[in-house]
Amino acid sequence: MDWSKIKTIFIITFLILDVYLLFQLMKIRDANKYEIMTPTSIEEKLKNDEIKFKDLPKTDIKAQYFSAKPKIFNKEDLTKLKGQVVKINETGTSINSELEKPIQLGEKFEPAELASFVKENILYGDQYQFGERNEKKNTIIYYQQYDNVPLYKNINGMIVFYYNADNQIVSYQQTYLEEFEKLTEKEVVLPPLKAMETLHQKGELQPKSEITKVELGYSTRIQLAASQVLAPTWRIVVNDEKSLFVNAFEGKIIDFNSDENINVE
Repeated sequence: MDWSKIKTIFIITFLILDVYLLFQLMKIRDANKYEIMTPTSIEEKLKNDEIKFKDLPKTDIKAQYFSAKPKIFNKEDLTKLKGQVVKINETGTSINSELEKPIQLGEKFEPAELASFVKENILYGDQYQFGERNEKKNTIIYYQQYDNVPLYKNINGMIVFYYNADNQIVSYQQTYLEEFEKLTEKEVVLPPLKAMETLHQKGELQPKSEITKVELGYSTRIQLAASQVLAPTWRIVVNDEKSLFVNAFEGKIIDFNSDENINVE
């Protein structure tokens, strides 16, 4: 065999081998590079900040947009309320009541203390659930529910109890939403972990805190007097004290004190 041909064959073979080895080396480098650049999962981020949370839903959850209208109360409604001095506001959308006999609360309020009163002495009482207590304002707030799902911080669908310095409930204000209508078909909402990630990115979840409750409800941005649109909303409770809210479709944090959530007459 001609030596020059053999040499050419060896050269071509080694070139092919070099190309193959270079290709394999580039694959390994790119894989390592990808591994380095892969963002840390939200679970790891929360773990690194020592933020604890309980088990979350494993399956997809579906929800939809609703519309609703504030109820206009009438004098006939007031006849059903006993042991109270009640009035209706000018627009008819709110009942203001003073209790003839104050309700004494315990040192540490428990929703069970008001359960029977709400159910038996307030209109549609079985359609409200405990929402929050504000010790600065001396108020206890109950959210209205629709289809057993709470309507968060909706000024047109809540009961606000007022208590005095002796820890006695002396009055309350009630609003109520009705004529609920489905506006869209049900869609899969963002998983609660995604809502937690948004809160973490925005600095709303502090290190070493604990997420003690996660639930899905509804809220509205602009609370119109005539009607309003309700969107599915994640409520994330931190350390059994602070409630944070995230739109379950858009993934945006909801600030109920912002101008977007004012009442529009």
